[in-house]
Amino acid sequence: MKMNRIAIGLAAVLTLAATGFLAVENWPLPAPSNVVEVAGDPKRGAYLARLSGCITCHTAPGAAPLSGGAALVSKFGSFYAPNITPDPETGIGDWTFAQFERAVRQGVSPEGDPYYPAFPYEFYASLTDRDVADLWSAIRQTPGVPQEATDNQVGFPFNIRSGIRLWRTFFERPVEYRPDASRSDSWNRGRYLVWGPAHCAACHAPRNIIGGLPQSQDLTGDPAMQDGGTSPSITAGALTARGYTLSALVQSLRTGVTPDGDVFGGSMAEVVHGSTKFLLSDHLEDMATYLLDLDAR
Repeated sequence: MKMNRIAIGLAAVLTLAATGFLAVENWPLPAPSNVVEVAGDPKRGAYLARLSGCITCHTAPGAAPLSGGAALVSKFGSFYAPNITPDPETGIGDWTFAQFERAVRQGVSPEGDPYYPAFPYEFYASLTDRDVADLWSAIRQTPGVPQEATDNQVGFPFNIRSGIRLWRTFFERPVEYRPDASRSDSWNRGRYLVWGPAHCAACHAPRNIIGGLPQSQDLTGDPAMQDGGTSPSITAGALTARGYTLSALVQSLRTGVTPDGDVFGGSMAEVVHGSTKFLLSDHLEDMATYLLDLDAR
């Protein structure tokens, strides 16, 4: 009798576990959008790829552009950006524009699986239709490289991809860009760049214990980043206290040298080397105008 009760109990536990797994597996993801493919500008798309960090993340040291990235190390494990060249076997050469758009702005793969939020789709959600079309055009003109993706090295339970569905329900914070009519065009462009393609908040907003972003859009820094490092506050008050002016901030984003003569280290040095040093001065000034809140209300 005792063995029967144990068997019945185990069966009940397994049934509940299976039911829970099926529920999570079928948890809804955002429905595909109805964006219409238009002819993109590959030159503008290449610029956006720099601005958005695509080249930095999807290119390992010494490898062909966009053929796959080095490890993004976090407390959850190591994530590897995949090959996004037009190679049909190991890259995204057989994707459609609709699949690309959904991956970039919604974080959903062509197979319908959620991407880990190491891919900053929460911020790319604000990209315009034109932005996505231009990125797609630029990537399609990149030479295809046969390079298999490196598997993510993520331990249990974070290796259960379906669990991201629940995470997204409670912690995903897609950025929605709406211009503020009371502010200047430069301030609004800066806000779009900072919170959208440049995704500054990915590092400079404090995340909770399981990687969720805060409700408020405050760039107050993160004392416990996922890679074990720290990031400083980049609010207007904090930047001003560290000696930043508009010209000084533009210079730092261009060169990596701070107002006191120090240099950026860690991931911020990579951002400068792979992204911000290539940006137009006008765009760097827009970002500085927003971050320093220089636009009069």
